[in-house]
Amino acid sequence: MQTGTVLIVDDNKSVLTSLELLLEDEFERIETASNPNRILSVLDTMPVDLVILDMNFSAGVNTGNEGLFWLRRIQEIAPGLPVIMLTAYGDVELAVKALKSGAVDFVLKPWDNDILLEKIHTALQAAEEERMKQNAGKGGITPPSEPAMIIGHSPVMMKLIKIVTKVAKTDANVLITGENGTGKEMLAREIHRLSLRSRREMVHVDMGAVSESLFESELFGHEKGAFTDARESRPGKFEAASGSTLFLDEIGNLPIGLQAKLLAALQNREVTRLGSNRKIPVDIRLIAATNRNLPEMVGQSLFREDLFYRINTIQIEIPPLRSRREDIPLFIDYFLKKYTTQYKQTGMTIHPQAMSKLERYDWPGNIRELQHTIEKAVILAEKNVIRATDLFIRPGKTVSFTEAPNLGEVERKTIEAAITQNDGNLTAAAEQLGVSRQTLYNKLKRFNL
Repeated sequence: MQTGTVLIVDDNKSVLTSLELLLEDEFERIETASNPNRILSVLDTMPVDLVILDMNFSAGVNTGNEGLFWLRRIQEIAPGLPVIMLTAYGDVELAVKALKSGAVDFVLKPWDNDILLEKIHTALQAAEEERMKQNAGKGGITPPSEPAMIIGHSPVMMKLIKIVTKVAKTDANVLITGENGTGKEMLAREIHRLSLRSRREMVHVDMGAVSESLFESELFGHEKGAFTDARESRPGKFEAASGSTLFLDEIGNLPIGLQAKLLAALQNREVTRLGSNRKIPVDIRLIAATNRNLPEMVGQSLFREDLFYRINTIQIEIPPLRSRREDIPLFIDYFLKKYTTQYKQTGMTIHPQAMSKLERYDWPGNIRELQHTIEKAVILAEKNVIRATDLFIRPGKTVSFTEAPNLGEVERKTIEAAITQNDGNLTAAAEQLGVSRQTLYNKLKRFNL
């Protein structure tokens, strides 16, 4: 038996069963998926050595476009992973297209077992030789790769994936908007991971947590002696991100007085450390994120219009979880596997009534709230079945976003709901809201809460 994992993706369950039976004596682990949307979660939760991928997943469709789409997606999130395409249609042109798109081989249904096994072993051997060659050039060290983002398979998210794939390869400034907990930071990391700058770590700055007095030092750096505690020279976040991606989270919380300084650095692509007159050029790719309505803030003179247009070359809005409920089971499955593995609760499942409760809930905290809910349920469930009584959610306290007169009122109600749900624990409330404790304090002061 050969060590390693093979992932088989085909909408025909008889094909999955046949291939699983064929390969179970050949490989250590066989994973199957009848829906290609599971590819991301499988690749994120376990190492996969080879993928056997069908080219058509919709009834009556034989163009192969679906398979080619998922082939490209696999290459983006797991470069170098060998993929063998599988189809019932012996179209030579389609086979050539698949090979040109990066597939290592092409097999026609019905397949010959010996030929298929030979192709699989050849592909694995070639992949191993390529890894060894690359590692030799790096002194035997292979840098760890980040897991792919679990996005969802709803139509709106599939459209978002296509946009992200196009935008990631450019250096265009990106503004990510969406409610708390929708995954704005995750999306920023996904854009960086798919970019040409991914060899260097993305630099993350929480703009809501940077005080006005430390703003310039934190972002632009300082020289030794520039202020009382400046015992040594230190580069700022802009310099640290040069050659990589600078992610400015919660940019809507940046005070108006500091926005001009940020704008100047972004326009000129250079910074000056505190205590110095020397201009330092920086090469960054900017991604910003906010849960606030920046055009409305521009109208209220709370956010500079020129800065808004500078950071908003491409805007990507992540929809709330309640507006794409078909994605909820995917996230449940992902988080259940993650936490049952983490807490060694093997074989745990979700009762249908519990699943129904999760799917009906409005999730004001979005994916982050769902994640915490599943984690708590895995820890506290008395048996290997998570029941509705094991789910600590309070539908009655869901914030009504449709009735809120303006964004400020929505933000105020969201904060009040988070504090209530966490019984006044501000640390827990800040974590649920996806902000720092200091940011929550600032918001409490602003709303007189």
